[in-house]
Amino acid sequence: MSPAPRTGKRRWRGGLAARLLGAQALVLLAGAATAWVVASVVAPGIFHTHLQRAGVAHTAAETLHVERAFSDSLIIALAVALVTSVLMALAVTAYFTTRVQRSTAAVAQSAAAIADGQYGARVPSPGLGAEFDDLAGTINTLGQRLGDVETTRRRILADLAHEMRTPLASIEAHLEAVEDGVRDLDEPTLAVLREGTGRLRRLAEDISAVSRAEEGRLESRPVRTPPYLLVEAAVAAAADAYAAKGVALSVEGATTAAAVLVDRQRMGQVLGNLLDNALRHTPPGGAVYLRVHQPDPGWVELAVRDTGEGIAAEHLPHLFERFYRADPARGRANGGSGIGLTISRALVEAHGGGISATSAGPGQGATFTVRLPAAP
Repeated sequence: MSPAPRTGKRRWRGGLAARLLGAQALVLLAGAATAWVVASVVAPGIFHTHLQRAGVAHTAAETLHVERAFSDSLIIALAVALVTSVLMALAVTAYFTTRVQRSTAAVAQSAAAIADGQYGARVPSPGLGAEFDDLAGTINTLGQRLGDVETTRRRILADLAHEMRTPLASIEAHLEAVEDGVRDLDEPTLAVLREGTGRLRRLAEDISAVSRAEEGRLESRPVRTPPYLLVEAAVAAAADAYAAKGVALSVEGATTAAAVLVDRQRMGQVLGNLLDNALRHTPPGGAVYLRVHQPDPGWVELAVRDTGEGIAAEHLPHLFERFYRADPARGRANGGSGIGLTISRALVEAHGGGISATSAGPGQGATFTVRLPAAP
């Protein structure tokens, strides 16, 4: 079978240094040739004119000899000067292109290492100016972020396997007990099986919800809504759970904050997640405050502050990642699935806002702030 015909122009596959050196050599040679031609054409005429104005009597042969001597000396001097300058310029260009080549080779090697999964590879500063420093910094940032993504991916897979292992083990154990005749397929056994499958179903729904939210595929019907209506609905929905645990829930802030353009159901889900999270980490006798604040005319903030366990500083940047728990020892039964905050962040960002968490440290409580743009 004959090879497929090549299309397009054939490209020169030389390295960057060779290309830069060749381009610089062409520019220098073109400049030298131009200077040579201009000097050869213009200089003799100017010299002849000045020689006539000097009024010195010369025979025609003497005048011709003087002009020829000037022309020859000019050409020789110009040739030496041009050759010397071209060689010096090429030497400087060769040095510069070699440095550029080393720097680009380092970037290429680091990018290749990152592509191979070596996310710790870093590019040193080439010392060739701000542009190359920015390039090196960008490659280093890329490597770091890809490393963080890979770490998160591995943790997600491990946590997902852990979340599924417990209900699956329970279902499998009870099914084996029924098969071996140790247990009867009675209502208590069926209840355990339903609980296990229910946990798996909720986990699948949570994963599906956060995926749709992060990809912007959740249906949303934003309407102009005063913030206090969102707060009142969230407090009413959570009041019974707070009363049952003995945690006080109160609202702070004026009702005059600007309206926001939100889907009430989705934003109610966000506030419900935050209030549920605050209740989970606040002991009986503690308090949770839901505050409405307008720091400037363009933004409205809804903050949920609790007096509970608090969060260590190293956990704050990761709270909104999937399956992340500040306390890995917490199980799904008492620590949540680790997806609620991720869903909340995706929903808030879909409304053009942002969500953040702050804490003075363990035992000092925590504050989650939802920041939404004011409706025009």
